Amino acid sequence: MSYDYQPFEYVAPPGLTAKEPQHKVIIVGAGPVGLAMAIELANHGVASVVLDDNNVVSVGSRAICWSKRSLEIFDRLGIGDKALAKGVTWKIGRTFHRDHEVFNFDLLPEEGHKMPAFVNLQQYYVEQYLVDRALEIDLIDLRFLNKVTAVEQAEDSAHVRIETPDGEYSLAADYLVACDGARSPVRSMLGLEFEGELFEEHFLIADIRTQGNFASERWFWFEPNFHPGQSALLHKQPDNIYRIDLQLGWETDPDEEKKPENVIPRIEKVLGHSDFELDWVSVYTFQCRRLRDFVHGRIAFAGDSAHVVSPFGARGGNSGLQDVDNLGWKLAAIVNRGASAGLLDSYNRERTHGADENLKNSSRTTRFMTPADGIERTFRDQVLKLAGKVPFARGWVNSGRLSAPCVYPSAAPDNIRLPAATRPGSVALDAPQGNGWLLQSLGGAPRLLAINCAAPDLGIDVVELAETPMVRARYLGDAPQALYLIRPDQVVSARWIETDKQAVQAAIDAMWEGRA
Repeated sequence: MSYDYQPFEYVAPPGLTAKEPQHKVIIVGAGPVGLAMAIELANHGVASVVLDDNNVVSVGSRAICWSKRSLEIFDRLGIGDKALAKGVTWKIGRTFHRDHEVFNFDLLPEEGHKMPAFVNLQQYYVEQYLVDRALEIDLIDLRFLNKVTAVEQAEDSAHVRIETPDGEYSLAADYLVACDGARSPVRSMLGLEFEGELFEEHFLIADIRTQGNFASERWFWFEPNFHPGQSALLHKQPDNIYRIDLQLGWETDPDEEKKPENVIPRIEKVLGHSDFELDWVSVYTFQCRRLRDFVHGRIAFAGDSAHVVSPFGARGGNSGLQDVDNLGWKLAAIVNRGASAGLLDSYNRERTHGADENLKNSSRTTRFMTPADGIERTFRDQVLKLAGKVPFARGWVNSGRLSAPCVYPSAAPDNIRLPAATRPGSVALDAPQGNGWLLQSLGGAPRLLAINCAAPDLGIDVVELAETPMVRARYLGDAPQALYLIRPDQVVSARWIETDKQAVQAAIDAMWEGRA
């Protein structure tokens, strides 16, 4: 493989020789979600212990497509600039039927955002950047080769048993966050099961290294001539690496399909030449499943340990980071300031809503890509034929609705004169602000965003945003002024055209109690 895997140092934990005091938070799993969770908690002043049974970053590129929202989160975590510098930026997607382009789309047609629509960057780079950042932070105790073998919880704590190269020890914490992946040992230890669908289909992932001249775009084919009757996807990555996904069919043998002698001829047909090297190969099945509840007592689940989706649409890693974004400030508020446990209930409510939206979109994509015989296949085939002739049918073609943050259900104060894009429950939209960007002024703590009005003095920071045509389009609509309450995760909590101090305070209280 092209990536130079360097093992992280194992350090014997103090718990091997003496009982450790109860920690604030234990995080199980040092993938992108677990590491991001530790950094987000540290940003709120909460210490954590991160336990991982491995000591290297992920093997293979795995998650590669990081959405604008994920990049905004990375920016807050301190790795946004690194991800932008290394990654391949793109926003154009092209969909083909056989050898003809059916349509294309632009995921970010407007200006005025610091972050692009998507950056392609291998997961091992993201993990390395997050590890490097975590090691800079005193509040994070990152423990490699620490395998959790048992989990229990009491009314006021969670407990784990851990195996290391030097023996076993135990830890306790106020809360535990399971970020240990789709095969989550923590989930298994608690006897929890996923609910949802497992689709009978195999896909091949092949990362190849070649001096190709493919554009920095997403290319998706239905029934291409180089792979008849199936589908294919191509993405460009850094280091002259290209990701190729090929539909194989349920009847194929995954172990056989991963052998180089079977993979290489398939890739030669895609590229039209043999001037490439295999970098990483995997075969996967489609899953669209989740836990019924993401919070169980003192244990919360985030990322793939809580939900899994098919990879088309880049909803896996991106939705995991949205879990972190939602849970981090809420858990910190409970640990630091004794906030209501209703905040954990709101994490469960909001992120299961987000997971359901992802599952719905992924299931629809999967059915369009792999239709059952009968009406599903007839509909898919006719849509593809029609889309090549008339524009109105192109919106029915589904090769993966790309990841975007959901809008959380909200009964918070609102006014329909203000733009729908920034209604309560939605992520605040970026905009230029002076020499920087609006989102850099939001997040980490509640903020009042005031446009053409004065904000009441309620002990939280106020961001005054000057009106521009872009600000009017995103935050004012036809209203003369507006006041927004922004949560620590940059989500709009409430907004008003006109209000008073008592109403704003009531909305702040509702936010801290998990009611808005």
